[in-house]
Amino acid sequence: MFSGIVENMARLVALEHEQDNIHFTFECDFAHELKVDQSVAHNGVCLTVVRLDGDTYVVTAMNETLRRSNLGILNIGDEVNVERSMMMNGRLDGHIVQGHVDSTAVCESVVEDGGSYIYTFRHDYSPEMARRGYFTVDKGSVTVNGVSLTVCNPTRDTFQVCIIPYTYEYTNFHAIKVDSVVNIEFDILGKYICRMQELNAEE
Repeated sequence: MFSGIVENMARLVALEHEQDNIHFTFECDFAHELKVDQSVAHNGVCLTVVRLDGDTYVVTAMNETLRRSNLGILNIGDEVNVERSMMMNGRLDGHIVQGHVDSTAVCESVVEDGGSYIYTFRHDYSPEMARRGYFTVDKGSVTVNGVSLTVCNPTRDTFQVCIIPYTYEYTNFHAIKVDSVVNIEFDILGKYICRMQELNAEE
């Protein structure tokens, strides 16, 4: 479990294809603190550390993860937002993030707004997805590339987020342009509510 408060950025230094899987090697400041089997969120995707080597570590993504996220389009040198799993003895500064990315979204616009930035993203929509909780609500939470954010001006298939200068500089939001593909995770609380309503309707 994660909070959506990005700790650092990790740089992709190598990748290896093995059948449908991809092994990613990342370089990161806290790599020497990691342990094999530890969970780390990469652009919001929870992956398990399988190998360590100094300032680098290796994680593996399977086909299902690659299909639902932007990890499969990463290139050597790209930076991803990283967060280690949440410690349960502190404050929850973001919101409850599972690290299970639901889908990707495409950036439609980036507008500078008095030193901050307003991003608009578009995601796939269907009534079935909405019934399962794959939607956003005004002032609700959404995770974009692993960053816990507050939703503004949602429609059926778009939403906006406002990015302050600190977040812009210290996450990979500064690299997100129009047509960039990002990972999104919808709020788990909304998914539970939708599931409960579905079960109640069946009774």
